[in-house]
Amino acid sequence: MTTPAAITLSTSGITAADVLAVARHGARVDLDPAAREQVAQVRAHVDALAAGETPVYGVSTGFGALADTSIPPSMRHALQRSLIRSHAAGTGPEVETEVVRALMLLRARTLASGRTGVRPVVVETMLALLNAHITPIVHEYGSLGCSGDLAPLSHCAIVLMGEGRARDRDGVERPVPELLAEAGIEPILLEEKEGLALINGTDGMLGMLLMALADLDELTRAADLTCALSVQGLRGRDTVFAAQLHEPLRPHPGQAASAANIHALLADSPIVADVLAEGSRVQDAYSLRCAPQVAGGVRDTIEHARTVAERELAAAIDNPVVLEDGTITSNGNFHGAPVAYVLDYLAIASADLASIAERRTDRMLDKARSHGLPPFLADDPGVDSGFMIAQYTQAALVSEMKRLAVPASVDSIPSSAMQEDHVSMGWHAARKLRTSVDNLRRVLAIELLTAARAIDLRAPLTPSAPCAAAISVLRKTVEGPGPDRFLAPDIAEAEARLRDGSLLAAVQEVSGPLR
Repeated sequence: MTTPAAITLSTSGITAADVLAVARHGARVDLDPAAREQVAQVRAHVDALAAGETPVYGVSTGFGALADTSIPPSMRHALQRSLIRSHAAGTGPEVETEVVRALMLLRARTLASGRTGVRPVVVETMLALLNAHITPIVHEYGSLGCSGDLAPLSHCAIVLMGEGRARDRDGVERPVPELLAEAGIEPILLEEKEGLALINGTDGMLGMLLMALADLDELTRAADLTCALSVQGLRGRDTVFAAQLHEPLRPHPGQAASAANIHALLADSPIVADVLAEGSRVQDAYSLRCAPQVAGGVRDTIEHARTVAERELAAAIDNPVVLEDGTITSNGNFHGAPVAYVLDYLAIASADLASIAERRTDRMLDKARSHGLPPFLADDPGVDSGFMIAQYTQAALVSEMKRLAVPASVDSIPSSAMQEDHVSMGWHAARKLRTSVDNLRRVLAIELLTAARAIDLRAPLTPSAPCAAAISVLRKTVEGPGPDRFLAPDIAEAEARLRDGSLLAAVQEVSGPLR
């Protein structure tokens, strides 16, 4: 793809599209001069408070349960340095590069808001890391989603200090001082409040939410497509997708959008026309007939989550925070509950969308319910097993997704000597949602393979033009019906076509834009 245009951090913030451009596509980030000036002006308030006699949390005191401990000026550099070192306490597998880049960009966005009291150089150094494609190594475990994503952000902040671990643009781990020197980046000696400002935000869980929303936008359309393919593979009817049955009778916008998509994807299908002419069945199974209600509910859940994400994207989260009059005051805005709830909600919706897709797949493999297809779509049933085990794989994915749908946000383990006695677990809600979204794509890939094969076996009847376009893209790398062969590469190819957008692009050239 072409290199995305640079984005500019200003006091008004950034968009979800900006986050995706930087996190996934390596866009450059620049700091608006006006934002730099605002950051510098706010820093002057912090410097004045640091020189005063009144204790200010994060400026002249310790942290968490040690908030009442006064720190003399001679020890404040050590205070900030020790904060980052001690909080960079993650463990487990490394987090994906795109998550770390989103994490850093979103923290830089808050730093550039003028609400945190850091010096401009702190923001500029964070952006320099992003632009040099230096990626701190962040671990899976460490955040409780309250007081911010402390451990993950600390693993980023420690690299600004010239310590910790990081990888270069090629993904090779190299010594941090070497990476910074090569990029012309000076390590930062943190001043009062700056260590705390670097780590006290919901940036990790928000970044993962924004990326999940982008993926789910595509996957809900893909689910409408695989449903339309399965309807034809199973000799289903299109009448239940007519517009007059949805918005006028049950005005959920997501349901109306899904029904409209499926109806458009089935338009002028010779298979459906043959079914209606035959007139042997009055109703299809729920997994076909109720597809818009399920996929529509997923869409409406996505829209609710998007509202929360946009609100959080407009927030400036730190503790303490600098108000417009220069006052520095403690608050609880770092608590990740609002984000955690929708991350969990999306995992539930994702699991159910996968569940109904798996039921359609299983129906196409069962000779008692497939209306004339061979058992398991096998070329020579008995000798060949066809797609029998592909459905097992799909069932395993769905089963895991159901486990991942158990909410993380209802759990809370007190920390910091009971000072932080209620936490959100939003980071873990985000981590499991990422797995769920990946599994959903794999489930839909298997339904795509199964439905395409079922449709091929309906010859000489043919599918609708949009669905024929989808099968044409698939058949460029996946063969049609025949004897059993190594199936894992076919599943991987189908998943890749869903991931790279080529399948939906080909379909929409014929059907027009899907909602």
